[in-house]
Amino acid sequence: MRRLKIILQSKYIFKILALTLLLFSYLYTSYYPFKSKYSEKDNTFIGTVKSYKIKDNNLIINLKAKEEIIIYYNYESLVFNSLNIGDKLKVTGTIFKPKSSTNFNTFDYQKYLYHKKIYYIVKADKVDKLENNKKIINTIKNIINNKIKNYKSKDYISTLLLGNNTLDNDIKNNYRTLGISHLFSASGMHINLIISILYYYLNKVSYNKRLKYIISDIFLLLYLIISFSSSLLRSTITYILLTINDIFNLNIKKIDILLLTLSICLIINHFIIYDIGFIYSYIISFFLSIFYIKSNKKVVNISYIAVVAFLVSMPITIYISYEINILSIIINILLTPILSIILLPLSILSLFIPILDDLLYLITNILEKISVYLSNINIFKLILSKPNIILLFLYYLVIIYILKNRKRFYLIIILIFIHNLLPYFNNNLEINMFDVDEGDSFLVSFPNNKGNIIIDTGSESVYRVKNEIISYLKSKGIKKINYLIITHGDEDHIGSSISLIDNFKIEKVILNKDSFTDLEKDLIKELKNKNINYSNKIDKINIKDNYLYFLNNKEFDNENDNSNIIYFEYLKYKFLFMGDASSATEEYLLDKYNLKDISFLKVGHHGSKTSSSANFINTINPKISSISVGEHNYYGHPNIEVLNNLSKSKIYRTDIMGSVNFKFNKNKVIIKKKIKGK
Repeated sequence: MRRLKIILQSKYIFKILALTLLLFSYLYTSYYPFKSKYSEKDNTFIGTVKSYKIKDNNLIINLKAKEEIIIYYNYESLVFNSLNIGDKLKVTGTIFKPKSSTNFNTFDYQKYLYHKKIYYIVKADKVDKLENNKKIINTIKNIINNKIKNYKSKDYISTLLLGNNTLDNDIKNNYRTLGISHLFSASGMHINLIISILYYYLNKVSYNKRLKYIISDIFLLLYLIISFSSSLLRSTITYILLTINDIFNLNIKKIDILLLTLSICLIINHFIIYDIGFIYSYIISFFLSIFYIKSNKKVVNISYIAVVAFLVSMPITIYISYEINILSIIINILLTPILSIILLPLSILSLFIPILDDLLYLITNILEKISVYLSNINIFKLILSKPNIILLFLYYLVIIYILKNRKRFYLIIILIFIHNLLPYFNNNLEINMFDVDEGDSFLVSFPNNKGNIIIDTGSESVYRVKNEIISYLKSKGIKKINYLIITHGDEDHIGSSISLIDNFKIEKVILNKDSFTDLEKDLIKELKNKNINYSNKIDKINIKDNYLYFLNNKEFDNENDNSNIIYFEYLKYKFLFMGDASSATEEYLLDKYNLKDISFLKVGHHGSKTSSSANFINTINPKISSISVGEHNYYGHPNIEVLNNLSKSKIYRTDIMGSVNFKFNKNKVIIKKKIKGK
């Protein structure tokens, strides 16, 4: 035992172990990918229900079969009211891989599921129950789920106690914007409350420390099995190791306990290094264990913890969300005691006293309304471009210095200021063609942050589109859009425009010269509400001596041909954006303008056969042709004749390549493709 103590008290043993396992986990998950036991030929799946939820008339089941898969089943009856966790099902349907991100710097659902070892989704045609659950743990889960399924505050109880974050997406986004989403994850705060309750009752029976530790450890392990989450796993393992350390007088430092916790978590699941909940939970605990100084005043303790949590989680938040909210420090200070003293205990009591559900619902409803109000205060939001690994390293060097010396907090402000200036050092003119399915959306960014233009916004009906455009703009550190240009009023070009003006400062909106469509009228109404200038009678615009010309001055009898046609030059390059204009508009342009040797062409109407005539293409002779088009679209875009017409040009298509980024400087053109599935 003495020799074991010497080994465990070694200065480097846990550091070496944790770093070795961390490196191994990264290499293992990167170079030895998880291989599925299924193939796309399979159509029958037998397994047990791990969890389930109902959303938009879809029953979504996490099924533990040969491996975990997600089942989507569209049902019209209440036949599955009797479905429980642990039930054995037979599912017949079509298997497919989840969608990957096709736009840069956006949430990748395929990768997210892969890091949870979920490789396939099944669209079910038929679901049959083979047998009911027989396991005690699952029975406990089902009792709790059935108990709260009619509660008004069931989402909060499920999130706070069961580790299942079923909160509405908009609410989750508001909490994330305010930097308080980590407070709703089952973790250390929950462990502390549970242990306090346990100790209160155990002290009435015995003051034997070893007995209390053993009982609390067993209880926490059972709670972890019922309410598993990565952050709760971290908290539970840490607590159990601390009790073992105390029982056997091992005298292992807390920092080494946390390193051992990391090692155990990595052994259990190598993919845990990609779990955001775990990363937040662990890094905050790690820094607090090193730099925390306890005060006799609770307010000081709470404030200090909130400041440390904000600082150490800030680089991760910037890396993931590309923005931070300064208000989150104050909100964390105010909300932490409310959550630990009121919401969490009330959630537990509501399980046993259903009448308290109304009170819990009232409090959470007030909390949601406050969060909506605060998250809409843009003055406290800082949008920062996606940091590289060097900048992340600098952030943590500065944070460690500040926490160690407890002075010069202004250093972090200086670093944020420098980070904020990074877009001004980009010497390229950048054009980003977003993948917005069967629609158009382009970002034109002039060098040194001189100006940003959005040409079209894609469709509002494709939910991911608006979020991915917004996410990408933030990842580039873009806070202001000088001009939002809508080529014409069709939904696949104007649909997400209102979402953009809700999230960014827009200086001016330019519409085409035709009469307004209903969608344009809706947009104009919002523009007036927000006091944003708009016009549909523009011939040219100037961005720091860069002129963009609107070439289409003729009024045609249809919306497509009345598209805004944008032309501009930069250095030796010529750019032409054709909207959805047909060959009729093309003939008009050739008659009126001398358009030759176009460097970059936004191909008209997604490559439709009505556009890009041989005469037009041969005359303008484009070097690069970009086609924004939906994968397997109904219209058969792009047309084979159009592709033949463009054969001398380098063609870039969103249906094959995803989003494409073009960088133009005086020496060369740099092109980066977001290859689908990569």
